[in-house]
Amino acid sequence: MSEFFYLIPISIVLGLIGLLVFLWTLRNGQYEDLDGASERILYEDDHPRSERWES
Repeated sequence: MSEFFYLIPISIVLGLIGLLVFLWTLRNGQYEDLDGASERILYEDDHPRSERWES
């Protein structure tokens, strides 16, 4: 039972750290362009594997 006195504050601190990291990513714009990566992979120039390694 005494372990709970250690585990509860540790879990609260870890939860607050996770919340702060999430808020930091929101503030820095990590979630602004969610469709960009999925569209970029479709429109990139594709080169065959043999041409890519020749140069």
